[in-house]
Parts: sequence; C-alpha cells; structure tokens
Amino acid sequence: MHDLYPGNRYVGDIVLFPDNSNVLAPDVDPIEVRMRISMVFQKPNPFPKSIFENVAYGLRVRGENRKRRLEEKVEQALKAAALWNEVSHRLNELAFNLSGGQQQRLCIARALATDPEMLLFDEPTSALDPIATGSIEDLIHDLKTRVTILIVTHNMQQAARVSDYTAYMYLGELVEFGVTEDIFVNPTKKQTEDYITGRFG
Repeated sequence: MHDLYPGNRYVGDIVLFPDNSNVLAPDVDPIEVRMRISMVFQKPNPFPKSIFENVAYGLRVRGENRKRRLEEKVEQALKAAALWNEVSHRLNELAFNLSGGQQQRLCIARALATDPEMLLFDEPTSALDPIATGSIEDLIHDLKTRVTILIVTHNMQQAARVSDYTAYMYLGELVEFGVTEDIFVNPTKKQTEDYITGRFG
C-alpha cells in the first residue's frame, strides 16, 4: 500500500502462494502487487472522476487504453459489484453523485476490474445503513466463489454471517483461527470466548 520514502525500509517477507513471490522483494513492481491484491476501505473513496473512469482507473495504470476492452472490463466489474443496472445509463456522471452504498459498490467494482487474486476489505460496511450493508454482504457471498476475500471487522454478527474462516487477533497477535462456526460456537481459547460473548472488548 505504501511507497517507501528516502531513509525508510521494509523488513521481513510477505510471501504470496502458490508462486512463492515475496511482495517486499526489491525487484517486485509495486503496481503489479496492487493489481493482484485490491483494497476496499472503510469509507467509500471514489476518485473525483466519472463512474466509468473510476472503474477503468487501474486498467489505465496498467497501460490498457483500448476503448472496447475498457468498456468490456468496466461493464464486467460493475455487474460483478451488482451496480451495472443502476448506473449503466449514466457512466459519464461524477461518482460523487451516487449514494453511499452505491459508492462502496463502485469501489468494489474498481477493485475487481484488474482481476485481483485477493480483495482486502477494511470494515466495508461501517459507514453504511442496514440496507446498504445487506447489499454489500450479499455481494461478498457472491464474490467469494471467484476471489479470496479478507475482511477486517469488529462486527461479530457480520463476521459470523459472511466468513468461512475467522481469525481473532489482539494487539497484533493471532489468538485463534478456524472455521467460523467452530470459532463462534466452540472457541478453544478463553480470550476468544470472552471477546465473542462480550465479556471483553
């Protein structure tokens, strides 16, 4: 996510499987890493561009400028984000004209357009109302058959609803990891149980 500034360095390895590539290696192109791993933030953050150009942005960064190819990929991404039917007739409008839930789905479409291997979601529905939250959760259920999704959430009910596996972390340390149902019904660590039942946190 972050470019290195003079006088700073990365330490350690972050290895992606199955090709065993270390994303922190000096010869790795950060643009390509950003294409493989897409990020959707807590608050919708559309660019000050049209709906079309928001979705096409990553493709253009990658060097794709063929009009027909861009149109195909933008349509595919908007359909995958369950937004196409709502915006197909106004792709040239500013993305800021969309509702909060639509803006978040636009950000998901932008993340999907480059065909990533993984989607990272940081509290993706915390700024949304319950109806928009339901739409995003339905979308996550559809998308997880096509791409690996990692969600950071403090919403226990949401974690139980949308995830296949759950990891409980505290102060940067992994406390427990397992099948979501097992974690919520029969956690093996008392610290996990205390958090899930509300005795802690």
